[in-house]
Amino acid sequence: MYRKFGILLLAACASQAQAKVDDLQAVRLGQDLTPLGAERAGNAAGTIPAWTGGVQPPAGYEVGMHHLDPYAADAELYRVDQSNVGQYAALLPDGLRALVERYPDFHLRVFPTRRSANNPQRIYDATRLNAVNAELIANGNGIQGAFAGIPFPIPQDGMEVIWNHVLHYKGDQTHFINNQAVVINGSPTYIKRDREVYYVYNREGMTQADLDNTSLYYKYRVTAPAKLSGTALVVQDPLDQVLAVRKAWRYSPADRRVRRLPSLAYDSLQPDTSGLATADVVDSFNGAPDRYEWKLVAKREMLVPYNSYAVHQQGIAYDTIVGRRTLNPELLRYELHRVWIVDATLRKGFSHPYDKRRFYVDEDSWSILAVDLFDEKGELIGLQESHPISYYDVPMFNSTVETLYHLKDDNYFVDGLDNNEPMYDFGVRLGPRDFSPAALRRGGN
Repeated sequence: MYRKFGILLLAACASQAQAKVDDLQAVRLGQDLTPLGAERAGNAAGTIPAWTGGVQPPAGYEVGMHHLDPYAADAELYRVDQSNVGQYAALLPDGLRALVERYPDFHLRVFPTRRSANNPQRIYDATRLNAVNAELIANGNGIQGAFAGIPFPIPQDGMEVIWNHVLHYKGDQTHFINNQAVVINGSPTYIKRDREVYYVYNREGMTQADLDNTSLYYKYRVTAPAKLSGTALVVQDPLDQVLAVRKAWRYSPADRRVRRLPSLAYDSLQPDTSGLATADVVDSFNGAPDRYEWKLVAKREMLVPYNSYAVHQQGIAYDTIVGRRTLNPELLRYELHRVWIVDATLRKGFSHPYDKRRFYVDEDSWSILAVDLFDEKGELIGLQESHPISYYDVPMFNSTVETLYHLKDDNYFVDGLDNNEPMYDFGVRLGPRDFSPAALRRGGN
């Protein structure tokens, strides 16, 4: 079956006349393919199991708790460190291999593969409709014929895979408090932010007519440290960001004013990250894809972050998680999974610190799990990792912690630290009016 799937993939890549697939292919969703388009079967070696519907909440879990680890009893299979990294080189993203080779105290703890990703049934139903209706428009900068669900569950090119990641289900709305860390010369600086997201594309009851070229609304307010407290940001994100640019406003408590930001996209720097993170690395990649050429390389079995419940648990001190050069490897979990590999190469006429990116996209959830980052000389200069869990109370699959390692200077950036904060509220009442410049001003008073 795997060979048959590979033939279909190659045939699809050879002809990109239309993005949607026919009913003969779409009927495979929920049969030999999962409802989101992954291969349902395990691999021939038995090291990747079949997908059987994803994880269910473990005994003792109650909504509002930090998510209990359903796989806490799993035994570590093996470790990848400097002594044996060459043996596993073919299974590692280039950046992850470089991390192991660079730091003697960093290693990968590899555990049995658990295909935990799942979504609500309505997302599966919408994905089935999208398969035969969704198309890329505006040179790939927008989509039509899709609302809710994965737009391209049987992808034909790299840009479709990236759209699947951008639009994969993350809940309808969320209120959460977490921390980011800027680690320079081995010393972390923490910033706590109170954040809200209102998703449009995947909302329950959404129709194509209701989308109005809107993807999501996002807002945060800094609550610590004191010198930044009260600083706030609101973002209105369109689906097609070439047709309508992302709008962002920032509130400064120093002068109690709201200002429109000229740009918060592509290679513009994220506020409060000491220059370590560009705007488009949030959620591994976001925004318009128009500045890159996208190529679907292959689907491969790789060692990637997965089921990262250990680093998600309540009460862990942030200094225990955030090490001098990397996250604490004893709190990280890696598994063997099939991932889509997509290369993005910067188009001529544009500039960006990352001239080329290689994305590793989970087949089960369409989440980007790792990204190799290269400069204009083709030199590997960075690694992004997303350490995901299944938020089984929603249900959805998304990162709990994200990292961006700078391999030239040993500095790195971490986002998502929430171990000592209340757990995410996925039922919070929000609406578009909560994400206006006026709402930003009210929140700052």
